[in-house]
Amino acid sequence: MSQVFDHIKTVILTEKATLLAETQNKYVFRVSPDANKKQIKEAIEILFKKTVVAVNTANYAGKKKRERRADFGRKPHWKKAVVTIKAGEKLDLV
Repeated sequence: MSQVFDHIKTVILTEKATLLAETQNKYVFRVSPDANKKQIKEAIEILFKKTVVAVNTANYAGKKKRERRADFGRKPHWKKAVVTIKAGEKLDLV
């Protein structure tokens, strides 16, 4: 059985993600590709002790990268979750 800490990998702190957090109370996380929305919601509620309203996810394919020779490698596939927190609550990420 997987732990709560296995589902959330990192917080994505880009300009767009920061704007979402300030205006719409949405926070962006990089999550495990096998985590579903219920697991992500439970993990955020346990880790940050905040009420989660909605979770939206998106799967991203890893990019092809060229190695030294003509061989091509690939970066791993990953998943992004946009988590909406209840109005009036805030996450202190930095």
